[in-house]
Amino acid sequence: MAEISAGADRAPPGVQRVRAPNPSPLTLDGTNTYVTRGWVVDPGPNDDRHRRGVLEAARGRIEGIVLTHGHPDHTEGAPALAALSGAPVVTPGGGEVVGPFEVVATPGHSPDSVCLVAAGVCFTGDTVLGAGSVFIAPGEGALAAYIQSLRSLRRLDLEALCPGHGPFVHDPRARIDEQLEHRLDRERRLVAALHAGAGTHDEMLDAVWSEVPPELRPAARITLEAHLEKLRAEGRLPDGLDLGD
Repeated sequence: MAEISAGADRAPPGVQRVRAPNPSPLTLDGTNTYVTRGWVVDPGPNDDRHRRGVLEAARGRIEGIVLTHGHPDHTEGAPALAALSGAPVVTPGGGEVVGPFEVVATPGHSPDSVCLVAAGVCFTGDTVLGAGSVFIAPGEGALAAYIQSLRSLRRLDLEALCPGHGPFVHDPRARIDEQLEHRLDRERRLVAALHAGAGTHDEMLDAVWSEVPPELRPAARITLEAHLEKLRAEGRLPDGLDLGD
């Protein structure tokens, strides 16, 4: 069933959110699928109940299905929804216009991540979540690219964010600033820990990610690797640091 948002977690005009039944520490309450202007953004997992909710929200009429990035919790349901609706599935690139959306390239969470903007509303996928912070893995300068993506989003004139997980955001610039500061604060703390003598991954995690619950520590370690990759590329790692553990 399509949910009706109330209070602070209210949908922007013309947007309906259908939340998939796939909650987890990484997906929060579940993956958000959106229906707006006849289009579906991120059809979510391949789940019959979720698909029925999306079709109900769209009143059975879907012009197109568009993806913010290729991760399965956002895309697995696309083929079945396309078969039922007859709508095309679009994986856009930055700078394109797809249906009602202007496409903004926002690599970082994944190399193919984009945000979709229509009438001041930005569908962010996993680039900006409604709560918490997004997972960043190392590779191809992912963290540096992510910080640049946040700065690019901040320059846009936005009224609301519709994230891939979590609640709606009605103060986009403040939320983007919060995410930028979070990443830069982690970096500052990591640099301080390294110069204080932290030499193993566990020591760095204890110093910089001490508040992370045990079930998320493996994800924090991968994010740590992304931070180390960025510092290495910038020549900011202490001399002689051995990360062979």
